[in-house]
Amino acid sequence: MTQYAAERKESVVRRMLASPDLSIRELSQETGISAWSLYDWRRQAMKEGQPVAGKSTPSGKKSSGVKRTAAQKLAVVIETGTLNEAELSEYCRKKGLYPEEVKAWREAAEGAILGAMVPAKQLREALATERKRNKELERELRRKERALAETAALLTLRKKAQAIWGEKEDE
Repeated sequence: MTQYAAERKESVVRRMLASPDLSIRELSQETGISAWSLYDWRRQAMKEGQPVAGKSTPSGKKSSGVKRTAAQKLAVVIETGTLNEAELSEYCRKKGLYPEEVKAWREAAEGAILGAMVPAKQLREALATERKRNKELERELRRKERALAETAALLTLRKKAQAIWGEKEDE
């Protein structure tokens, strides 16, 4: 690929990534580059971890339509951690993201960190409590199974006794 072609490709990909409202077909008509090439370039950009603009979902919620790894999401959260609302919006426009996505990723990361910060002692105590409750339930289940087996045996004996001696007559 020549220097000019590489620069043109980079320019078109940058525009494609930065313009969530511009479809591949429109960009293809505008630039004269085949849609297949643009789709291929977009796929390559996604593989390299660049955020790619997408479309709205049928429910009306906006989504970039790209599956990102946890590492990519974390990188975006770290990059945007110190940005104010206006800077975050600008960053999102450049990267083809939505501020709501970034905020959701930040909340998920914070929740994961808080979940991992539960003290080991507290986890051990919770596990011991659950084991104790499990033993109690198993004991109760065995007791009920024995009672059920005894009742079934008594019913069987009653039926056999009635078959041998007949119905009881009330006197």
